[in-house]
Amino acid sequence: MDFSLLGPIAVTTGSAELSLGPAKRRSVLALLLLQPNTTVPLEQLIDSLWEDEPPEHARTVVQGHVSRLRATLAEGGAEAYGIELATHGSAYLLRLPEELIDAHRFGELVTLARPEAAPADAVPLLREALGLWRGPALTGTVTSPPFAAAAHALEERRLTAVEALGRAYGALGEHEQAAAILYSAAVNHPLREGLIAGLMRALFRTGRQSDALEWFHRTRRLLNEELGVDPGERLRGAYEEILRAEAAGQQRKAAAQPSGASGGEPAGGPRSATAGAAPPATGEPQLPAQGSSGTATHDAAAAPAKSGPRAGATGGSGPARAGAPRLLPRPPARFLGREHQLTSLTSALTDRTTGESPLTVVAGPAGVGKTACAVQWAHLHAGAFPDGQLFADLRGFGEGDEAAPAEILRDFLLALGTPPERVPGSAQAASALFRSLVAERRLLVVLDNARSSAQVRPLLPGGPHCATVVTSRSRLDGLVATDCARPVGLQALGHEEGAALLGAMLGPERVAEDPAAARELVDLCDGLPLALRAAAAQLTARPRWRLARLAAALHDERRRLALLSAEDAGVAAALRMSVARLSADDARLLSALATTSDGHLNASAAAALAGYDQERTQDALDRLAEMHLVDEEATDVYTISTLTQLFARDEHGESGEAGRNSPGDGGSGSDGRG
Repeated sequence: MDFSLLGPIAVTTGSAELSLGPAKRRSVLALLLLQPNTTVPLEQLIDSLWEDEPPEHARTVVQGHVSRLRATLAEGGAEAYGIELATHGSAYLLRLPEELIDAHRFGELVTLARPEAAPADAVPLLREALGLWRGPALTGTVTSPPFAAAAHALEERRLTAVEALGRAYGALGEHEQAAAILYSAAVNHPLREGLIAGLMRALFRTGRQSDALEWFHRTRRLLNEELGVDPGERLRGAYEEILRAEAAGQQRKAAAQPSGASGGEPAGGPRSATAGAAPPATGEPQLPAQGSSGTATHDAAAAPAKSGPRAGATGGSGPARAGAPRLLPRPPARFLGREHQLTSLTSALTDRTTGESPLTVVAGPAGVGKTACAVQWAHLHAGAFPDGQLFADLRGFGEGDEAAPAEILRDFLLALGTPPERVPGSAQAASALFRSLVAERRLLVVLDNARSSAQVRPLLPGGPHCATVVTSRSRLDGLVATDCARPVGLQALGHEEGAALLGAMLGPERVAEDPAAARELVDLCDGLPLALRAAAAQLTARPRWRLARLAAALHDERRRLALLSAEDAGVAAALRMSVARLSADDARLLSALATTSDGHLNASAAAALAGYDQERTQDALDRLAEMHLVDEEATDVYTISTLTQLFARDEHGESGEAGRNSPGDGGSGSDGRG
């Protein structure tokens, strides 16, 4: 159920609008909504509904309207939304979640927006806020002074948001957008000096100096004729900035003429005294940076989020905040080793020297333990993020479609306490709201199984006290390039680490009785933790088997992938998801590489195997290396792991399933018989 004050007074439930009746009944509802969860005296309602002397039966009229409103709300299912219209003596109370009122949602979105500090986030927040308006506020109420004053106050808040949106566009360099959003508001409010000042700056920055100055002179005449006053500080400040910038531009042109330059300023020329920076080569008019002229740049949204730490707080450990989200999965069982990678994560994610939100990408082949490493680190350092830990599986390499950013953002916003009704519909606005909510919090975000950098970017927090860990089978070079992500690579386990993992799963005594077989199992599993855990599951189910017996079974390449599977956890299933993301050409090259005897080759040999030209082959090898399906061991020396070879030799990537299900696969060994 939604209540609308920013336009015609309305109550909607689902797609239907409730019938509210005559203007006075709508006015009663509007006055109660303007003071939600507060008792409103009957006398105040009467004074607001009748501009002149109220009739003798005014109390009865108001009571009747309240009674009908209560019935209408009940018919619309108000109780399910926690809404109650109660009587308290000679006063009324409309009890409801304030998020259901569009004016409340508007105010919160505007407060979260920070046009100067975070303009890219402010734009979608302010657009979402202004999109809640459906016309003049309180349309349909009676024309009495109290309602006129309330409507005027709401309109002032709308204009303030329009000005803030103009500043945000200006900070992003989108001056045409700023001029467009400010122009229509300025036409309808020609005496609002802050609005005109913003429009003048936007017009000047688009090269329309004469239009900008004309707005000043027009507004000055109107102020003099209608109010008998001169322009105030904000309007004069914008006018003087434009004049100074024009004068500086003329000086630059004059200085350039003797040097024979034919437009623009010669290299090393003088900088604008007002802008404090060299003018661009395009000759676009430049004003001083916003807020540098000494004029007020009112921004009510600059206050930090109430639940976050004070500005300047460090990211050290601290007590957990009550109600902070704890979305991490359980710590990985029998996690061993990876000390170097955990240390790298700590170094990268606790670095506060840049003033930015640290970001790491844990990358490696399928089954190498990326998620386990990231989750282990997150649990070890949860105390450093008392405002919560968020976790999401992006399903980049899983069954079905990858997770859409809007889906993940909705889960994050709900976990952070945002009511469902206030979650923006668009991914862009939801991303901006997420960044604004966590801007001053100490929060950890773990984004698991990402497919691409584009999938990750909308989910990144922006606050300097937040940290993000991303895991992916791809290197996500885009995040490294644009967001300065620190890569942390995971490689296969060595003999000692692999044997230790088997010991942790099976018991050290079982491994100690045949250490050579343990080393052999590590080799047959390519040192992948997923494969080793699957092997341990086979041995756990067969307590009489020695390690050497499983190693002997794994030597049969037709059965190996089937044996290294345990229900939904298997090497074949993991590799299938990686290969499914390849183009047809890259998948054919991978199948060709699988035919090599020792898994080592160079680009020329790969081109000969695939029948591709050298350039096409090199590009494909680079993509396979980025996905960790091959490794570039040295310059132009590529390797493909044995398990990947076994999987890729089957054209359809079904060797593991075939080995498990075909009658001649020696299945009796799989279930422990014989």
